[in-house]
Amino acid sequence: MISVDRIRRLGGVSLLALSALAAGTLLDSPMGEAHAFQTAGQPPLAAAVPSGAPMSFADLIESVSPSVVTVQVSGSVDMARLGGDGPDMENLPPQMREWLERQFGGQTPQPQPRQSLGSGFFISADGYLVTNNHVVANADEITIGTSDGEEYPARVIGTDPQTDLALLKIDSDIVFPFVQLEENPSYRVGDWVVAVGNPFGLGGTATAGIISAIGRPIGNSTYNDFIQVDAPINRGNSGGPTFDLNGNVIGVNSQIFSPTGGNVGIGFAIPSDVAARIIADLREDGRVARGWLGVSIQNVTDDIAEALGLEETRGAIISSIVQGGPADQAGFEREDVVLEINGEEVDGSRDLTRRVGNIQAGEEVRFLVLRDGRERTVRARLGDRPGEQELASMNTLDQDAPRATVFGMSMAPLEDEDREVRGLAPNVEGVVVDEVESGSEAARKGILTGDIILEAGGNPVDSVETLRAIADEAREDGRSAILLLVEGRGGQRYVALQLGEAD
Repeated sequence: MISVDRIRRLGGVSLLALSALAAGTLLDSPMGEAHAFQTAGQPPLAAAVPSGAPMSFADLIESVSPSVVTVQVSGSVDMARLGGDGPDMENLPPQMREWLERQFGGQTPQPQPRQSLGSGFFISADGYLVTNNHVVANADEITIGTSDGEEYPARVIGTDPQTDLALLKIDSDIVFPFVQLEENPSYRVGDWVVAVGNPFGLGGTATAGIISAIGRPIGNSTYNDFIQVDAPINRGNSGGPTFDLNGNVIGVNSQIFSPTGGNVGIGFAIPSDVAARIIADLREDGRVARGWLGVSIQNVTDDIAEALGLEETRGAIISSIVQGGPADQAGFEREDVVLEINGEEVDGSRDLTRRVGNIQAGEEVRFLVLRDGRERTVRARLGDRPGEQELASMNTLDQDAPRATVFGMSMAPLEDEDREVRGLAPNVEGVVVDEVESGSEAARKGILTGDIILEAGGNPVDSVETLRAIADEAREDGRSAILLLVEGRGGQRYVALQLGEAD
């Protein structure tokens, strides 16, 4: 898995970045010198070209290049909001609000101008075109530059941040050259590909390479795996097409892996079958409707499987359930392990999330779950997945005791103030971790100061004594590990702790 901080977005190239090219030097040599090294006894150049490789990409590039455009974005970044989609200043925590006010002299941060360049391509003669969501995010004005030097204003039809795709439209009577997203692409590792785009603002740049890998899960991209290519792509190629040798669009350039921000031969494209489905939804409704179950899930690790008494590590475990959501109404319970969906085995939490998201809202889905050591079928009618802000505000289902240490954790009672800060219901019980011993079992499993222990072994934890008693009982039953439900900064998750000697 490639770490998120090593992923560099391709779009958002500053218009001033072109000045950096002035420091470079183009090396030209007379054409005659290229022939000076070939003698009559040497084989022709064609003999050195691998079998199946084209002698030239010229015809292909000439055919598809008119459909590729420059996407120029003007807008502003609202410093009073986080990332353009975060809470405003009034809803920030007091400490964060005070820090921002100090940084800006007590004044509300003013929006900062933003200009950037990306790529895109027409998918219809009447001016619909595809690019990346991150290219046009927070745009006030969008200008499309075509290969013949013309410029047109464009508007956003719809965006899908989950897959980093956006659909734009030029309102004009002009018939534009276009290409089609291949809905059933056929490619293998090693196949030739050609990328066309505008790296560093250099319009109409074509590069060639091969498919290096397919099905790459990178970053937090839940709803699609990527095609990895070694065709040189750089900042500014975002939203541009990746073609096969037949001129079919098999991918939409989206991200690069680079320690420097420049090309190192590892780029990622959104598969065209995923893009075609998303773009069709955007064109019809302006948004993408995804199925939603209303649960938080995580992978079943070896430790979790051991704590639950599972014979093998498989499926996805439910760590929290949205109150009133589809899973709640269907009778799901926390600690259920989802093994199958509609008769097909579930390969972890990411696989389950994607497959649920690919099912239309309103459809009834059959889940095979493991609960209390027994397999059972649960049927749920999926809802329409809400936006991120709405999801964050939803409530999940879910004491006074002296401070004590268990598993290397020092804990204190859960107070009303803690519940309010975390958005927990008043009746939620638990203990707050206020210190974790270095090298302890809790530290090794990633429990942090401020985490809240809600359950242990499937039982509510209302005090430190309760947690200790549950752990002692698990030891007496011969268990080697115990499963804790932990409320942390990223939501609720299960953590399996190995049971050593009693504290």
